[in-house]
Amino acid sequence: MSRFLQRVHIDRYGSLAGLDLGPLSPGLNVVYGPNEAGKSSIASFIGGVLFGWEEARGVRNTYRPSEGERSGSLEFKERAGESSSVVSRVRNDEGLQGDAGVVSDLDSATYRTMFWLTSDELRSLSNTSDVTARLLAAGSATGTSPSAAYVEVEQRIAALTAPAGEGSVGELASELEAARAQVAAAAEEVELLKQQDRERRELVEGRAVAAARLDEAADRLESLRLARVRVESIDAQIQSRETEIGALRAEYDQAAAEGAAAANTNCPQDLLALDGPVERALRDSVDELADEQAKAVRAVDAARENAATSAASYEALLEIGEDQGALERGRTTRRFQVIASILLPVAFIVAAVLVFAYGRHSQSLSFTVFGIGLMVFAGLLAAGALAVLLRPDKRAEVLEERRKDAQWVMVQDQKKLEAAERAKDHVDDRVRAFLDDSGLGAAEGSIRQARALLDDAREERSRLSLENQRLSALSMRIASESAALETLRGEREALLAENGLAFDGTVAQVDTLIHDAVAQRDALGSALDDMNGRFDALDRRLGRALDDTTFDRAKARFHQLRCQMRERKHELVELLLAKRILEKAIAAWESRSQPEVYAQASWLFEALTDGAWVRMNMTPEGHLTAVSPAGEVRDVRHLSLGTCQQLYLALRVAMLMQATAVGRDIPVIADDILVHFDATRRACAAQVLAELARTRQVIVFTCHRQTVAALRDADPTLECLQL
Repeated sequence: MSRFLQRVHIDRYGSLAGLDLGPLSPGLNVVYGPNEAGKSSIASFIGGVLFGWEEARGVRNTYRPSEGERSGSLEFKERAGESSSVVSRVRNDEGLQGDAGVVSDLDSATYRTMFWLTSDELRSLSNTSDVTARLLAAGSATGTSPSAAYVEVEQRIAALTAPAGEGSVGELASELEAARAQVAAAAEEVELLKQQDRERRELVEGRAVAAARLDEAADRLESLRLARVRVESIDAQIQSRETEIGALRAEYDQAAAEGAAAANTNCPQDLLALDGPVERALRDSVDELADEQAKAVRAVDAARENAATSAASYEALLEIGEDQGALERGRTTRRFQVIASILLPVAFIVAAVLVFAYGRHSQSLSFTVFGIGLMVFAGLLAAGALAVLLRPDKRAEVLEERRKDAQWVMVQDQKKLEAAERAKDHVDDRVRAFLDDSGLGAAEGSIRQARALLDDAREERSRLSLENQRLSALSMRIASESAALETLRGEREALLAENGLAFDGTVAQVDTLIHDAVAQRDALGSALDDMNGRFDALDRRLGRALDDTTFDRAKARFHQLRCQMRERKHELVELLLAKRILEKAIAAWESRSQPEVYAQASWLFEALTDGAWVRMNMTPEGHLTAVSPAGEVRDVRHLSLGTCQQLYLALRVAMLMQATAVGRDIPVIADDILVHFDATRRACAAQVLAELARTRQVIVFTCHRQTVAALRDADPTLECLQL
């Protein structure tokens, strides 16, 4: 045994969902649980995964869940290693998923006969007389008994070799000959139809050619008619465009003449050639020079004004120095000052002497002191008068100094005026030189004239630009109209050439071609109508022939009979060969395997019944019998239910022990098979199952504690799982 079932996983099956059962051992296993715990469901699930779910038949439970599909998996483990493989199933049409090698040497019928042991199955065996045949079928890994197959083969051979039986070879030979004659009679009619069909096919090709020529003629006619319309339209467009071109050229000449008349001949050509950036730069330079020139003029004016002012101031000072009345008045004032400075000190001195003398005379200290004070004051006045007399004439000095200053200022202002005039002349020279170099020599150094020339040049350029744009637009329109005119002429020439006319062809010539095309189209249409009439007549005749399936039915019947004849002969050969093979197989099994199986089953039957029955035999009629220790022989149908089930269990276990090469990886499922056994025979059955578990994996499902105890007594190493 290379591998064994280690774990069962049920996704959905009946009322079970998400159930994991395991781990299981490779020997004897017991799954214990109360009624409705799911034991029978699990046993059915294992067979369903391996060989397919039960289909709904009558009231039989198929364990289909209320929602979803039945699904789950079985995990098998290598006995000598740690690797494992998983097989699963969801839908029967998808088959077994995973490692299908676990069931490669077993089919569903053999599994249900040998590997799935249930109380109902053992009880049903007691109601059939073909137990031996079923066990022989299980031993040979087939679903049919070889002996039953041998009988069926003999019956089918007799039916095939009957001289006049339905489906026999003789009957088929007679029918085949009649069908051959019917086919030959219909062949002549078919040959005539073939000739007519060839004519019809030739008409198909002829009609296609004629229809194609008619279509070509119609297309030619349509093309000519369209060409005529197009030529007329093109001629009208050509005339219209020629008129338009003439008008545009006249307008162009008039615009050129108007432009020449409006040209400004006084504007320098150099200025007309200026572009926008250059003109703006030139205007900026002229503006800068104008600013410099204006500054120079203002500087000259300011210097001239300053020079005039300083000269006037100087002349005014000169006039003041020459005024004699003023000088005389100055001298008189001077003399008055001298007399006053002499008389006043003398008067005070005299008064002081008189007061001092009076004080001394009267011995009055105050008068004496007063007299001394007057003397001192008189001395001070004398000193002041002396200072006045000695002081020079300041007014004359101031006047002379002012005259000198005014003369210096006048000289400086005159020099500034000369410098400003020289600077102005230099700026004027620069302006003239710049204007001459810039093409503005006609301005003769005048900024105003230069600006006027630039304005005139700008206006002339604008006028020339508008004139050029107008002339350019007219030229473009003339060119466009000329190109369109050439295109129309080319299109007209191509259109005429396409229809076989010269480039200068006329509409009248196109009308002639249209008349010829109409005549050709009508002739081709008449010919095509004649061909269509003949074709329709042949088509109706061949159509009726097609509806007549006599010949086809005769040929089909002939070929069918010939195929049936070959099949019957091949089947007869296969049946004869199968008969020979079955004879040899039955003889070999009866001579070798049957004695061993029944010997093994007899030993197991004796063990299961605790010696109450010692042997089982097969009668010539194919019925099983049980033999007691006293030699009593009893037909299996006359045994009790429990003893009958023990006999069939012994036969199954014997077959499993003998057929070691069948279902090596498949566990033996026993679903409460000991329910009808008494305590003694239950213990004996447990020993038999433990013995079977030495070579195969055995899984016993039960709800009885006594069964668990009996199995544990028989094999203390068993694996017990509780639901």
